[in-house]
Amino acid sequence: MGYPSLRACVEDLERHGQLVRVDAEIDPHLEMAEVQRRLYRSGGPAVLFTRPKGTAFPMLGNLFGTLERARWIFRDALDAVRLVVDAKVDPRDLLRHPRALLGFPRAATSLLPIPVRSGPVRAHETRVSALPALVSWPDDGGPFVTLPQVYTEDPDRPGLRHGNLGMYRVQLSGNDYARDLEVGLHYQIHRGIGVHHAAALRRGEPLRVAVFVGGPPAMTVAAVMPLPEGLPEIAFAGLLNRRSARMIRGPLHVHADADFCIEGVIDPFAQKPEGPFGDHLGYYSNRHDFPFLRVTRVTHRPDAIWPFTVVGRPPQEDTTFGALIHEMTGPLVPDVLPGVRAVHAVDAAGVHPLLLALGSERYTPYAKLSRPAELLTQASAILGQGQMSLAKWLFIAAEGDAPGLDPHDVPGFFAHVLARVDPRRDLHFVCNTTIDTLDYSGSALNEGSKVVVAAAGPARRTLPTTVPPLALPDGFTDARVALPGVLVVTAKADPERFCAAFDARGLINAFPLVVLVDGAAFACASLENLLWVTFTRSDPARDVRGIEAFVVDKAWGATGRSWSTRAGSPTTRRR
Repeated sequence: MGYPSLRACVEDLERHGQLVRVDAEIDPHLEMAEVQRRLYRSGGPAVLFTRPKGTAFPMLGNLFGTLERARWIFRDALDAVRLVVDAKVDPRDLLRHPRALLGFPRAATSLLPIPVRSGPVRAHETRVSALPALVSWPDDGGPFVTLPQVYTEDPDRPGLRHGNLGMYRVQLSGNDYARDLEVGLHYQIHRGIGVHHAAALRRGEPLRVAVFVGGPPAMTVAAVMPLPEGLPEIAFAGLLNRRSARMIRGPLHVHADADFCIEGVIDPFAQKPEGPFGDHLGYYSNRHDFPFLRVTRVTHRPDAIWPFTVVGRPPQEDTTFGALIHEMTGPLVPDVLPGVRAVHAVDAAGVHPLLLALGSERYTPYAKLSRPAELLTQASAILGQGQMSLAKWLFIAAEGDAPGLDPHDVPGFFAHVLARVDPRRDLHFVCNTTIDTLDYSGSALNEGSKVVVAAAGPARRTLPTTVPPLALPDGFTDARVALPGVLVVTAKADPERFCAAFDARGLINAFPLVVLVDGAAFACASLENLLWVTFTRSDPARDVRGIEAFVVDKAWGATGRSWSTRAGSPTTRRR
């Protein structure tokens, strides 16, 4: 079936009781975002606000508020997507050789976008200041587009085949932006638009950009898909929507069926302050200089609807995106990463900071090793793959040690790893490297470290579940067991003092992981709190300490145990 427009999807949801209308005036400044957050937490329906304050355009929230609704929206396409995935077909080959599509279901032919001369999105012109001004959090630097589809093409190879569609942050006003003439464009490191921007810089010319808002929901999902470089998101959107994306020809193609389109150019070297913004890690991203768009045109379709979401500390609506993407692409992991059986980007930690992975040990089939070997090769491959390269913490275990072990069972996976890890050799650091642009735990913007915690072989310890009679040093109180083998301690002093107070023979060494936090009660109140506090705002190279720590051949280890210090920098603000 597929949807020709966002409104067609809205009407379909409403007919089936999955969408409600709110005709009362609701303010997009803070009020609407709070309604969205409460709807999401309660598993509520999608909601169409017909009278948003300050704009003539209705606003749509909570569209992907449940995984069941997301599956339902794409109910007619998921089988075709799975067929392409199960057949281990590279869609890039199908695009290079369109005749190969004849051997696949009719839906597969929708991979090919259709160039057109015009479309509904060109029906009316407007101004940036007339668009909905959604402000989600009190300290946000201005209104943002929270479901933008930012489209660019390679300046060296223009055209749809080399287009990139990504979900990058767009600030509509505030800071130093000239009203109606400029909007902020913030993209994180390792994003496809960066390749195009770099090419434009090399050529000394502006980069053309189109920001689509709305359109068939498949376009929104495609914009966040971690697709291989060279596979256009526009093509995947066609497959997911069971109808080819219609793209208006021009110096830069424009999605004909989008609800809105903001067009403009990025000057080669111009930047302006963007932010702050309450982001998906649960903290504000600070104000920084980033590229901005010089707006040349803003258009919309006659029945335009403005979709939005609210990001913040997980879980939020973007949690559904992650779950849906995993269902569609999870089976590809062993083919993309040989030897790796599964990877789980842990949503509660903000997705990027923490990965749990299951690998295999095949290097020496004639001998059962009791230490990681091939796992370390696989860990390097994971950290070099697309958005997984943004991870700071990677815990990887050998599948053969516990058949049936599932990295989505977070407590079970941690118990397996912590029972086997040897802190003298199994922590492998990568220092002075790139991390997520949104992460402020490192030494500077985009700079920080990573650690691989690898575990293989038989269990080497029984994990304690109660607090032993410890004599905590001054400045440390309230020791609690959060998970088997995980001790959480409230820390008001330097973690080095904590390490110095113990030796490798003490009772504390029964715990392979000790977490020093601002408040142990909060961290232990739920698994989600523990994961967020421990892994989101910590930098492994700076924050991991050990009892009787040592360095041998530039490799760090600890005779006792290792743990993370307090998470959170005094310069970061939590929402």
